[in-house]
Amino acid sequence: MLTVQKLRVEYKENPVGLDVRFPRISWQLQSEKRDVLQQSYEIEVSAEADFRRRLWSSGRVYSEQSSHVELAELMVRSRQRYYYRVRVWDMEDRSTEWSETAFWEMGLLAQEEWQAEWISAPLSLLGVESEQCPLLRGSFHTAAKPVKARMYATALGLYELELNGSRVGDGYLTPGWTSYGQRLQVQAYDITAQIAAGENAVGAWLGNGWYKGNLGWDNRRHLFGSRTALLMQIHLTYEDGSEQIFATGENWTAAAGPILMSELYHGESYDARLELSGFSRAGYDDSRWSRVELITHSKEMLVAQANVPVRKIEQIKPLKLLKTPAGETVLDMGQNMVGWIQFSLDAPRGRQVELVHFEVLDRDGNVYTDNLRGARQKITYIAKGGGPESYEPRFTFQGFRYVQLTGFGEEPSLQDFTGIVLHSDMERTGFFACSNPLINQLQHNILWGQKGNFVDVPTDCPQRDERLGWTGDAQMFIRTSAYLMNVAPFFTKWLKDLSADQLDNGGVPFVIPNVLGENEHSSSAWGDAAVICPWTIYQCYGDKRILEEQYPSMQGWVEYIRRQGHDGLLWNTGFHFGDWLGLDAKPDSYKGATDTGLIATAFYAYSVQLRGRRPVYWGELKTPGSTRSCPAVLKKLLTGNLSRLRGVYPYPHRQPAFWP
Repeated sequence: MLTVQKLRVEYKENPVGLDVRFPRISWQLQSEKRDVLQQSYEIEVSAEADFRRRLWSSGRVYSEQSSHVELAELMVRSRQRYYYRVRVWDMEDRSTEWSETAFWEMGLLAQEEWQAEWISAPLSLLGVESEQCPLLRGSFHTAAKPVKARMYATALGLYELELNGSRVGDGYLTPGWTSYGQRLQVQAYDITAQIAAGENAVGAWLGNGWYKGNLGWDNRRHLFGSRTALLMQIHLTYEDGSEQIFATGENWTAAAGPILMSELYHGESYDARLELSGFSRAGYDDSRWSRVELITHSKEMLVAQANVPVRKIEQIKPLKLLKTPAGETVLDMGQNMVGWIQFSLDAPRGRQVELVHFEVLDRDGNVYTDNLRGARQKITYIAKGGGPESYEPRFTFQGFRYVQLTGFGEEPSLQDFTGIVLHSDMERTGFFACSNPLINQLQHNILWGQKGNFVDVPTDCPQRDERLGWTGDAQMFIRTSAYLMNVAPFFTKWLKDLSADQLDNGGVPFVIPNVLGENEHSSSAWGDAAVICPWTIYQCYGDKRILEEQYPSMQGWVEYIRRQGHDGLLWNTGFHFGDWLGLDAKPDSYKGATDTGLIATAFYAYSVQLRGRRPVYWGELKTPGSTRSCPAVLKKLLTGNLSRLRGVYPYPHRQPAFWP
């Protein structure tokens, strides 16, 4: 029996809020027999789940293609839901049944569709330098229960939304980290089940996040902006076809919330005595709240979320409670993890407890935090009293195995603590195990390294005062990450930010999004992420569109290198990280002994070949000022079986003039 399964649109299952004008359909075949191949396919798209209102049909298409089939003839509309199904014929001309019906839904496709305004807590309530996080609130009335309700939201900073007392969505650290000046992601939520007939209320929590908070190792803040703000719009559709819009505006109110401080590096301080219970429910008395301020901020950079959300993925219970030689009380989670601790306690009002997260004990078995540098990784909680209470952070995450506990008493119960593992919710696709336990442990460490460093952007580390999207780390690990998980949406989003932050001369910043400044860019192996990463995604997923979209970036990077080197053939100028952290580095140096010019020219040749430029002839490769050819080791590096981009440009009808 042959069936069609695992239908996806733009890598996603039944997504809501797309802004891709020409969505692509993918599917898999399942057969009881071996060696069954697809001969042809048919796709139908409808406005109704029962296909009574069929909008488009591909007809029978003779093709083996089953991934990224572009619906180029379908004209999509904002907020429209599209149902689709697929059937396939095999090489013996036997047809499957129609697949199960799947769908996708478009988001807001035009800036003009946004009626919402950017709102912020007034400066009189919380000044620019205040550490306290604001709460925002708005209410609206519905005459009846809507048959369809969608919420579109984003923020300057991080946000968490509640509707009628319940959390909206299961994503964390929204709207994610992008090149905020040019791209700001919007999340779309199906809130139909949460809307009531009559009075409704929306509550919002705002945090500093990457937008306003501390980034890098120089204690810099406000790198993208100095005020957090919310933009939110709800669309309601009623049974008679009428619609209603509720959006953020001047009638919203604001108050200081119980989060006294929230930073990605430093943790969170929370005073439960300041909780405003029920503020996201209808009928809440906000007469003592302040009116919000409308702020001027563009909507031109708004884009739908392209990658998968950051979610709570799994839970870990601590293995044991330690008493260190210095008398410290420490939880051992038994596993280096990224996320936070969810805990419960029963304490008198005003009791303060602290949790400090760290990775290793020192040689004496005591708490060690020196490797965190300036990152405090500390959670502070002040109890409200009156019975058992529980807490977990909202706008921060920690990298840790151990947690130092203060204020919990002499013998805290392990049952009161749970480790919440947090990372981008990428589908697991690759598995490996063998008979050697050491190799299995290495594979385990690689997998957990990916979990910990794929929290919305591909980072170098999840614990100290850095956690930046280093391009060199990304291009070195992308092929491994694609084996373990489906990382295509993750890197599609990140590569768009690389293009957005790329310099006019083609140079590529060391980190994406770029927070290091205009002068920190364009090392070999780091900047080559502009070419290597999209090519790797194409190799692993057959995604030709990413080559089309990233080609100007790829071209810009190679041309940047060509202008830096010697006669366009060697790259022996500028700063390079080289063999960074090489074991053969000289004392007090991070660079290995391998010549940086050799490494730079090797990556130059590799990116040239991937980009599709004419081949480099060995007779052209000379040491400057000499007729001597480059070292044999370089020749060996450059003559590997490297794939070429030439001849596979995916869209001839849209081919750029500069394609080779």
